[in-house]
Amino acid sequence: MTRAVDIDPATLEIYRALYTSVAEEMGASLRRTAMSPNIKERRDYSCAVFDREARLVAQGDHMPVHLGSMPAAVAAAVRLCPMEPGDVVALNDPFAGGTHLPDITLVAPVHGSDGELRFHVAARAHHADVGGPVPGSMGAAVDVFGEGLRIPPVRLVRSGRVDADMERLLLANMRVPEERRGDLAAQLGAMRTGETRLLEIVGRSGFEEANAAASALVAYTARRMRARIAAIPDGAFEAEDWLDSGGAGGGPVRIHARIEISGDTAVVDFTGSDTQVAGPFNAVESITESAVTYVFRCLLGGDVPASAGLTEPIRVVAPEGSIVNARPPAAVAAGNVETSQRIVDVLLRALAGALPDVVPAASQGTMNNLTIGGVDPRTGRAYTYYETIGGGMGARPGRDGVSAIHTHMTNSLNTPAEALELAYPFRIVRYGLRRGSGGDGRYRGGDGVIRELEFLAPAQVSILSDRRSRCPYGLAGGSDGAPGRNWVIRAGGDPEELPGVCSLTVGAGDRVRIETPGGGGFGRS
Repeated sequence: MTRAVDIDPATLEIYRALYTSVAEEMGASLRRTAMSPNIKERRDYSCAVFDREARLVAQGDHMPVHLGSMPAAVAAAVRLCPMEPGDVVALNDPFAGGTHLPDITLVAPVHGSDGELRFHVAARAHHADVGGPVPGSMGAAVDVFGEGLRIPPVRLVRSGRVDADMERLLLANMRVPEERRGDLAAQLGAMRTGETRLLEIVGRSGFEEANAAASALVAYTARRMRARIAAIPDGAFEAEDWLDSGGAGGGPVRIHARIEISGDTAVVDFTGSDTQVAGPFNAVESITESAVTYVFRCLLGGDVPASAGLTEPIRVVAPEGSIVNARPPAAVAAGNVETSQRIVDVLLRALAGALPDVVPAASQGTMNNLTIGGVDPRTGRAYTYYETIGGGMGARPGRDGVSAIHTHMTNSLNTPAEALELAYPFRIVRYGLRRGSGGDGRYRGGDGVIRELEFLAPAQVSILSDRRSRCPYGLAGGSDGAPGRNWVIRAGGDPEELPGVCSLTVGAGDRVRIETPGGGGFGRS
């Protein structure tokens, strides 16, 4: 029987730092040992610690879109694939706890020397390719079957040994399998790091105290979130915004949200949002919940643990079959990276009605996803490359927006030109600020980015982007930011504008230029 343990505030702070450091060290291990630039340079990964009931205890300072949706992945792994000591479950199925197919999540239990379950650890990483018709697995598919290999919760490791049959099956359906194997191995190494550190914590203080501290952290986070919600005026606050399209033709796609604040609880209702679409811009429920968690987390101070307590006072209503809770077999590649950003824009716009001196104008509202695949003539080997590109942050009450930065649901870095040119047969010919793209106002929105690549060999390029026809909004009288633009410049030719969602073949000497949106301005000039 577990004895009751009182956790005083000083001890609670020590455990907050301990559990957070475990998730951070897991991320550092993953970054150092990964093979692909997308993980080791851009840091497109996230790690987290869960208790034995699979409740979130701590996260690293990684990708918001990953972290807010990871509890659904851990819950699915525990429910659908019960784990014994030494097992590791892999999944990417968007309809079973995943987000989109390139994000592969590994989940493992942490057992003590007595064989009793103590914790769970999880590591998610965006793999540069998981199969499908286009390199990078981020094309304009019309269903999830056209987006790559879909992995339900399955055991990748059994009793401490990689299941060779399962590994062969996965890698046979992915481009550049050696790189995929290396990145999966890095994730497994991160899991072992987390397990080791958690057992060290238990070894120092005993499981009863460590478990009590984990529960206390969840309860403390919930109290802080309730107090923050209670400080928002009671009432209903509504807003809406649109995606340019669903990615397979058709017009703009509406996202509507109504936030009802009552005392120390909030209901976030997306009724009125458009139905799911034929293209890849559908968001699954875990992505919508992740965006809600992120927005309310932003209202708290940085000292609050990122635990399951964040969502205790918040109820999310996302109608089934809508753009914010798509049902299979919907395509979802852009739901994770694009629709999540628009959901954040809508929620912040709604909250601006309640907290006008707190909420910023819209940031760029897109991740400007660029995927490239081909054969490197220097080695004769196939490659795939994926990156997102920063843009303008929205201006804030009392401060200009930051230029050339990843915002909201992404927290990744750019790929340095030196690393990109070393690893792939293309080069960066232009990379700088898109001057004047931020919205005017008393406080100016941040400027976007111009990033132009020249190809040294034929390749296939795919772009998933938004905010190409609809601008990031300004607030309090500030002007909108400039929308983004995509271009291809054929060797010796003039620039040709590309749509926000497209795939094309390029030859040696061709260039692709991405001009990212600026942030909205705040206040009248």
